[in-house]
Parts: sequence; C-alpha cells; structure tokens
Amino acid sequence: MAKSTTTKPKTTKTTTTRKRTTTKRTTSTKTAKAPEPVVVAEVVPEVSAPELKKVELIDAVVERTGVKKRDAKPAIEAALALMGEALAEGRDLNIRPLGKVKVKRKKELANGSVLVARIRQPKIEEKAADTESDGVADAAE
Repeated sequence: MAKSTTTKPKTTKTTTTRKRTTTKRTTSTKTAKAPEPVVVAEVVPEVSAPELKKVELIDAVVERTGVKKRDAKPAIEAALALMGEALAEGRDLNIRPLGKVKVKRKKELANGSVLVARIRQPKIEEKAADTESDGVADAAE
C-alpha cells in the first residue's frame, strides 16, 4: 500500500508595517559639566587645656587674692553650689567676666540631670581701655 502524501504549498504571510517617523532631537554638542564635588570637613572643637578642677580653682583664687585657703574654700564652694542650684532650676546666670550662661535643654536621668547650656562671654578688653577717659568731663573741670 502506498501512502499518499499531500504536501501543502508553503504560503508566506506578508505583513505591512508602517515605518514610524521619528524626529531627531538636536542636542548640542556641548554637554553641561557637573560641578566639582565639595568636601566638607567636620568641625572639631578645640580644647586648649585640660579641665579645671575645684581644687585647682581654689588654689588659683588663693594665689591671686592672697587670702588663706581655709577662708577661700567655703566661699568658693558656696558660690559654686548657688550657681549649680540656679542652673538646675532653669535660671540663667549673668556673671561677668564669666559671661551669660543660658540653659537650652534639660534631661532628667536616674542618677542626676543633664543640662545643655550656652555661654556667651563678652570680649576681653585691654586694661589700657579702662584707664582712658570715656568722654565725660571730670568734676574739677
């Protein structure tokens, strides 16, 4: 028995495609350069000397004033205690030549409190400026 084979002729599909019209954008030949990156250095506060302890403060006051240590110590400790209490209450201090101490934030902790304060000191003037006349006539003139 013979097999009959029928082959179908190959048909090609023709598809019409429409060519898209594209508009070319004219770009300038000069490209804008990005600005150079700027390196920002972190500001590190300068610490000029080690912290001043209460013992050193008392010794400096004794040396500068000439009073006895047993007389200076209670007065200095009382003044420091009063300043500490005032700051704890949220009060500002204005003590020359130390400057104006203003409490910005306060945080209570289990073992104490943390105060963030700002101190504004006046400019230190030369002693020569104190001896100059301020423009007011003396009583003898």
